[in-house]
Amino acid sequence: MVRDRHLPRARTTTPTRARRSDWGTHAALILAALLISAPLLLALIKATQPSSAVLSPSLLPGGAFFTNLERVWVDAHLGRSMLNSLIVAVTVTTGKTILALLAALAFVYFRFPLKGAAFALVLVSLMLPTEVLIVALFDLVSRDLKWADTFAAIIVPFLASATGTFLFRQHFLNIPASLADAARIDGCGPLRYLTRILIPMSWNTIGALAVIQFVYAWDQYLWPLVIMQRDDHQVVQVGLRKLIEVGGQTDWGAVMAGAVITMLPPLIVFTALQEQFSRGFALSEDK
Repeated sequence: MVRDRHLPRARTTTPTRARRSDWGTHAALILAALLISAPLLLALIKATQPSSAVLSPSLLPGGAFFTNLERVWVDAHLGRSMLNSLIVAVTVTTGKTILALLAALAFVYFRFPLKGAAFALVLVSLMLPTEVLIVALFDLVSRDLKWADTFAAIIVPFLASATGTFLFRQHFLNIPASLADAARIDGCGPLRYLTRILIPMSWNTIGALAVIQFVYAWDQYLWPLVIMQRDDHQVVQVGLRKLIEVGGQTDWGAVMAGAVITMLPPLIVFTALQEQFSRGFALSEDK
């Protein structure tokens, strides 16, 4: 009779090490999330405290949020400033998206001289922030066009989008050329091809670009501060800055409450378009 021989059990150190590695990764991610969200959490807490306690080291929430909000809403006309910023952000986002779609359509499906050089110039413009061009832009808008203190001054200069043109061009290049050939055979013109075929296939990219452009337009500060002198046309970021007194007594509770409220529109836009934002920048064939 042959005796059964029991083989030694395999060691289970690998799953244990994997679990330890997962715990370490999760701990690092939680720590990073806390560090990133710390300013937001601090603003939320300070917005609920009375102005006399905002500069204190206390991190306990108070009950003065609505009082602070009322002061900033009435005294600083926060509602009017938010409406101005909303008008500017929606108009700029819509205009940038439309012009970027048309520019990408031309770069992908049209043939014209120096097309490569023109696209290179578009990419170069990505490296030029507004601060570099602000003096020349101020002369053009205020002296030549006479647009100072108007919404056109803070909308029209930002309607062109090199980022949007690049994103849509890369997306259109992934669409089979046979689709454009079939549409051309069926008598479909460029604009009809754009509206009937390309745009329905580009909603993820459109959503991703809309989030970026809306946040960018909503956070504009330096250019509206320079070109806009009328308080009733001023954007919310400049309005909040004017609450901070230089050398005087600043109502920090109202400032924090206003800062929290002004974060809501970009947060709502990102939450509504979060799925499109993730898919729009995904480097996959499903794009």
